[in-house]
Amino acid sequence: MSYEILVINPGSTSTRLGYFKGDQQIENENLFHPAEEIARFQRINDQKSFRGKLIHDFLARNSIRPEFLDAVVGRGGLLKPIPGGTYLVDDALKRDLEAGIQGEHASNLGGLLAAGIAEPAGIPAYIVDPVVVDELDEVARITGLPEIRRRSIFHALNQKICARMAAAQLEREYRTSNLIVAHLGGGISVGAHRKGRVVDVNNALHGDGPITPERAGTLPAWDLVEMALSGKFSRREMKKKISGLGGMVAHLGVNDMRAVIDLIDAGNERAKLVFQAMAFTIAKQIGACAAVLAGSVDAVVLTGGLAYSPLFIDEIKRYIAFLGPVIVIPGEDEMAALAQGALRVLRGEEEARHYL
Repeated sequence: MSYEILVINPGSTSTRLGYFKGDQQIENENLFHPAEEIARFQRINDQKSFRGKLIHDFLARNSIRPEFLDAVVGRGGLLKPIPGGTYLVDDALKRDLEAGIQGEHASNLGGLLAAGIAEPAGIPAYIVDPVVVDELDEVARITGLPEIRRRSIFHALNQKICARMAAAQLEREYRTSNLIVAHLGGGISVGAHRKGRVVDVNNALHGDGPITPERAGTLPAWDLVEMALSGKFSRREMKKKISGLGGMVAHLGVNDMRAVIDLIDAGNERAKLVFQAMAFTIAKQIGACAAVLAGSVDAVVLTGGLAYSPLFIDEIKRYIAFLGPVIVIPGEDEMAALAQGALRVLRGEEEARHYL
């Protein structure tokens, strides 16, 4: 049976919409919202009606009747930490998305908008693998200070779908494989996937882990405390230095790998060193995940936008090739990942989870 699914992926200044029949995307649009249009809403939640009308317009333009769909799936938001999977959008999940219990973000609208289309049509609404997916081993949460515990916030949607794709390439199932997945983008997350669970991963949102185009990565703690208490920077400025204005931006003033490669080609030795350092720290994080998996690694998966750069991938491979097969899956396809999460439930391959 070819199930029909509407996918809704809200971003800060855009709403991506896709209509799928089975695995095939039949229609798609990326609707951009000018900053001044978004600025008139005080809270993210206030945008529901505005974006909901755009979704109904998309359905009308493409002669898609909600009652003939099998499901609507939205991008997951900043919920409580939950295991990976496809979640039914129920009252509890909607309540926490509306409240923004871990912060305001456009992705919080995904499940709410999906429910707004699905409920009147009498069909299910789902979210899939939000960034708050938390499957950490308890030992991975412990730090050297009891007041601070490690948190799991990462590119769960893309990591999980790429892990499934890699397992299929190896003619294995995700739930029986040991994989290391590195999502390489403006933020970078490296996860140890042990038999279907991400048992360790760096907190990519808050700048933990490798150096990235926009994040400082893990820093020497003593020096960081000295900087934070120097009186030169506000609380907000320090957070931006770590996540948003750190990494490649701090060193070179750019966050685009293509611009960095142009600098290297022009003979800029500083750009070359920062480029090498970023690859070096990613490789170290991958090596750490190999230790978490006790050396039992079926493959290392490199994905995200930076995986389009052969030069960068080769620099990482130089350090990690000894671990085993390296599978490169450039970019990210969130729309397909969301649709496939719903399809696995509709096809009976897994049960929809309930948010508690």
